[in-house]
Amino acid sequence: MKLQTTPLQRKMEQAIHLLESRFLERGELIRLLLLGIMSGENALLIGPPGTAKSQMARAIAQLFGSEHWFEYLLTRFTTPDEIFGPVSLQQLKQDQYVRKTAGYLPSAQFAFLDEIFKANSAILNALLSILNERLYFNGREKEHVPLHFLIAASNELPDENEQLAALYDRFLIRYEVTYLQHASSYEAMFNLPKEPLPVVFSLYDSKDVQAAASSVELPEGLVYFLYRLKQDMEEKEMVLSDRRLSKIAHVWKTSAALHGRDRVSIWDTIFTPHMLWDVPEDLPVLREMFEARFMEALKEEIDSELPLRRYNRIANRWLEKEAELHAFQFKKEIGAKMGKEAAETYRSMLEECRQELEETARELRGRLLQWLEKEKDLASYIREKNYLIDNVDKYAVKYAHLRMEGERILQVLQGLYRTIFDREIPGCEYDYTL
Repeated sequence: MKLQTTPLQRKMEQAIHLLESRFLERGELIRLLLLGIMSGENALLIGPPGTAKSQMARAIAQLFGSEHWFEYLLTRFTTPDEIFGPVSLQQLKQDQYVRKTAGYLPSAQFAFLDEIFKANSAILNALLSILNERLYFNGREKEHVPLHFLIAASNELPDENEQLAALYDRFLIRYEVTYLQHASSYEAMFNLPKEPLPVVFSLYDSKDVQAAASSVELPEGLVYFLYRLKQDMEEKEMVLSDRRLSKIAHVWKTSAALHGRDRVSIWDTIFTPHMLWDVPEDLPVLREMFEARFMEALKEEIDSELPLRRYNRIANRWLEKEAELHAFQFKKEIGAKMGKEAAETYRSMLEECRQELEETARELRGRLLQWLEKEKDLASYIREKNYLIDNVDKYAVKYAHLRMEGERILQVLQGLYRTIFDREIPGCEYDYTL
């Protein structure tokens, strides 16, 4: 189905603005949770008490209307009745063990479970199927759960426990929430808006996005991108389950659908590091892995505009022949004798070198100048790629690095030409100080 992306983008931007005005230093988290809602994936917030985890969950639900909202603080004494509903006495008289789930988790569309890892095994077992298959086994019946999005929170990570590991793996999106870091945030926190949030979305919005996401194509290059990330993690003895790999691809497709694309782009992968880690301490390493792969993919994406790999191959090709071509030029100057066939071979090679260096350098210079024009409004260009990006400057720097790589190659080409032909390439002036 074709998704009407413009009205939805306006809603997403309105929701981001509303949430950012209430939750300071949470720009990335807000965008990640909204993407999670549109993907139908569960999210886990890890962090100390007093970091507004539960408040964030309630605010997100308010944007969709909170009439089907369920919230509970779990302890080791919490009973299944409190989460899934009391046992029906009427049914029990007929030897049927059935719970009355109306108003409890199995009937909720949005839910928040605080201190989820403190739940006992009876609750954990039932949660596994709810989180993954959206099914609740109520007596002998399989009851479909309309749950659209569940946010869980914990002050600490689970211990080594098989049941908790299975539950943990069902939370694709994981985010460590910390206390505020900036003085300006502490100044602003005392004057934050208090009024209830308006309803911005309907459930049909997320259903439409998921319907559109189902027909989005995942290109082979990005399948390989994800596989290489998995290999990088395995080299560091980090594990990524097949279920999580599949769900990551689903989130990418959802992002593509939100942006009106029928194919996943590298720009749909930007939140991936928060879907990879098992402990928050691994996040910096995983970010580094991801950023390296992202830059490779970004270089491929801009290849039609700035084919750096082709220019680099040409530069390297003549760098390898620089010494012998320079020696040939020197021998010509001093009148050294050489075989007729060898001289003809070098003359032909020299002419080929001259033409290729001149053509390549001029082409590269022209493309770099076009790129510099694009950099004047790079923020708009990047937001067109993904309007959920929080830190545009971070990605502008990536583009600047690619441009500087192009400038380095241009300098190599100019240096080669100067060494071999003892003059500058005509019509190839470039201001490297820009």
